[in-house]
Amino acid sequence: QVQLVESGGGLVQPGGSLRLSCAASGSIFSIDLMGWYRQAPGKQRELVATVTSGGSTRYVDSVRGRFTISRDNAKNTIYLQMNSLKPEDTAVYYCNAERFWSGGTYYASAWGQGTQVTVSS
Repeated sequence: QVQLVESGGGLVQPGGSLRLSCAASGSIFSIDLMGWYRQAPGKQRELVATVTSGGSTRYVDSVRGRFTISRDNAKNTIYLQMNSLKPEDTAVYYCNAERFWSGGTYYASAWGQGTQVTVSS
């Protein structure tokens, strides 16, 4: 069974930094795309950043230049370094993995449970 486990969320002051981690466990072979999404209260879930197995990255405009996504393919783990955090970054952050095989089963998409990030003074 595949599990995506996020960690690293918390409360931080505006201008501060946090680093999120997401580890995918299970007998996983070569995840094509991994990424971070977020959902603020009363809003739809939105893409924050993605990274392919080859290392190509994509960011939503509101975080470009402040957030950095990285990936360790050997560990099936991604990270999100968040700097210069703003109150509007407050949300539950979800890890996503797309298009991979595990234990003979093909997964189009899998999600973590989410980790809360709160930016407030």
